[in-house]
Amino acid sequence: MSTADPADEAVRELLLLTPRLIGRIKRLPLPHQLRSFDLAPRHLSLLSLLLLDGPLTVSQLAEKLNVAPTTVSLIVSELSRKGVLERREDDADRRRRIVDINPTSREAISQWLSPGARAWRAALSPLSPAQRRMFVDTFLAYEAAFADDPDQGPASET
Repeated sequence: MSTADPADEAVRELLLLTPRLIGRIKRLPLPHQLRSFDLAPRHLSLLSLLLLDGPLTVSQLAEKLNVAPTTVSLIVSELSRKGVLERREDDADRRRRIVDINPTSREAISQWLSPGARAWRAALSPLSPAQRRMFVDTFLAYEAAFADDPDQGPASET
């Protein structure tokens, strides 16, 4: 009789899959227009949010990315200097600044991020809304468990 945890086979498969997946994501070629901007993984989530959700404030980005507003502000400043992002006044509240992708970079960023979006759509479309929610919740639980692992050191915000 086996004493192995019933989840061990799934854990094994996921541990083998994860490095392959990360490797493929890292090998996504940057469109020519973006190569000189020295974009890193920390930029990927922020740019994805702006592409999918449209213009947002720094506070909204920080909340959705689950990082400190100062972290988002630093990334936004960096990408604004490079011309990837633009900041403008909020017409409803002139004290707030709205962050958006610079129109000259939007198509290239969409091109860069679309393979990942297409792959997620293909994987998630056959699932019911409840199954999709369970999948996302499982990923979030994995992230939380990994972040809480004392052997991993402090969680990074970028």
